[in-house]
Amino acid sequence: MYATLIVVAVLWGSATGLLLPRAAYRLSVEPEDPYRDSCDAGHPITGPARGWLGTAGCATCAAAGGVVTPADAAGRTDSVTTASPGRAEAGEAALHRTDARTDARPRTDEAATAPGADTPTSGADDPADTAGGDPDTGDDADTTSAPTAPAPVLRGARYTPSVPVVVITALVCALLAAATGPRPELAVWLLLAPFAVLLALVDRNVHRLPDQLTLPLAAASAALLGIAALFPRDGGSWPTALLGGLVLGACYFVLFLINPNGMGFGDVKLAFSLGVVLGWYGWLVLFVGAFAGFLLGSLYGLGLILLRRANRKSAIPFGPFMIAGALLGVLLGALAV
Repeated sequence: MYATLIVVAVLWGSATGLLLPRAAYRLSVEPEDPYRDSCDAGHPITGPARGWLGTAGCATCAAAGGVVTPADAAGRTDSVTTASPGRAEAGEAALHRTDARTDARPRTDEAATAPGADTPTSGADDPADTAGGDPDTGDDADTTSAPTAPAPVLRGARYTPSVPVVVITALVCALLAAATGPRPELAVWLLLAPFAVLLALVDRNVHRLPDQLTLPLAAASAALLGIAALFPRDGGSWPTALLGGLVLGACYFVLFLINPNGMGFGDVKLAFSLGVVLGWYGWLVLFVGAFAGFLLGSLYGLGLILLRRANRKSAIPFGPFMIAGALLGVLLGALAV
């Protein structure tokens, strides 16, 4: 029975993990920017659910037999580096056909952050620090207009498939299945796990946690666990889960008020859903999961300082460590039942 559950969980994690890079790419934008609707070369992202469902990777670029060159960051959509000789003409023709249907415009929805530099915390309302400027062509007298500055690329935000994401999502689902066993809350954990991985990816890319994920996730966690509580052999308490969400969210809100520069408000909203999940198994699990998130984040920051890749004022995305700590808490709570 357990082996079957684990196999099903791995298959579920692998299937959903294939869909996450596309969603992460589209969501990895600054708060004031719209979601990405095209690849780095400007080709529109299409597919089910208005392009949100599907594997990452541009079909037009793939048909062109090449990859986007850095020149495309400046708004060019007619340039590729061909993967093999003899396919250049086919690639150019495919791209020109697409360009007739799309506007060639500079990319303005991407930002780059230097390693170790001060960056906004997750859920921050301010845009991330960007790097880039007008290139020095050395031929200003012969030009009639100022050159377009290449738009910097967001760290980690790539519209390509990612094997590590699939492996991580499958591993998380397998661990949850092995620890929880055939209890009704396992279905809830498996449904929430891909969204947790997605939030971690977006936070890593742009140091923000979108409201479109954090707020529905909190409501969905409470509702799904309420349904799980109706089935026999459940291993937790729904009232305690609801109280846990309120308590952990309130604690993070107080921390935000004390030091708003050290914690983004997105972390506060994420804390509500994590509190619900951890509170399902009791107050001790809630404390352990919350503490584990702070511990993991502190160890990561200390490691960056020791490696001289950051300083005490450097910001790091805290959402992934909150989620990792909650995962540890849920695994311990499920094994203890």
